[in-house]
Amino acid sequence: MPDLPHLLAFIAAGWLLNLTPGPDVLYIVTNSLRAGVRAGIVGGLGILSGCFVHVFAAAVGVGTLLATSAAAFTVLKYAGAAYLVYIGLRMLLSRAQPSADMGLAAAAEGAAERSLRQIFLGGFWTNVLNPKVALFFLAFVPQFIAPDAEHKSLYFALLGVLFIFNSAPVVMGWAAAAGWMARRGAVRKGMHWLDRTAGVLFIGFGLRLAFTDAPGRH
Repeated sequence: MPDLPHLLAFIAAGWLLNLTPGPDVLYIVTNSLRAGVRAGIVGGLGILSGCFVHVFAAAVGVGTLLATSAAAFTVLKYAGAAYLVYIGLRMLLSRAQPSADMGLAAAAEGAAERSLRQIFLGGFWTNVLNPKVALFFLAFVPQFIAPDAEHKSLYFALLGVLFIFNSAPVVMGWAAAAGWMARRGAVRKGMHWLDRTAGVLFIGFGLRLAFTDAPGRH
């Protein structure tokens, strides 16, 4: 494991990277604006769960396969791009929802729970189907592992898990900030246009991923 200064640098770098806007942040913020802080946090937990898949896959060598096999990278790349475009199209084609009456709250509770499950799974698949996340872990984490260290796979997994738990406060911060905005009337009135804007951005992220070259290709 890295010494304390390197470990603190790892934590600080993780916070900075998680503050950078991207499809994961957009997913958290959009769900929090539409359905409140809890929905944003649930979406973030889905994304973090997807990170566990990438970390342990990289630790056992699957991530290296993605980094060296153009075919494997391409398959996952197009699957992830298609999923991001699908999310974007759903937002673009969605209709504005009228405000729910307080008397309907109890009847809508079951639907809300199903929606939270869908939000969690959406975040999970948004992350898992993005090969750039796997490549990020392969590029970032080994920098903090000594070249002569034994059990590199174990250290990789431990640092990857630390990175994920280190990301949780940032995820909750994005959700809380967006949830605060959602309580403001101007944001709620503009939710229809928010969905359209987020839909365009998700489609853009998907197209950018689709045109990403495999590692080593020029």
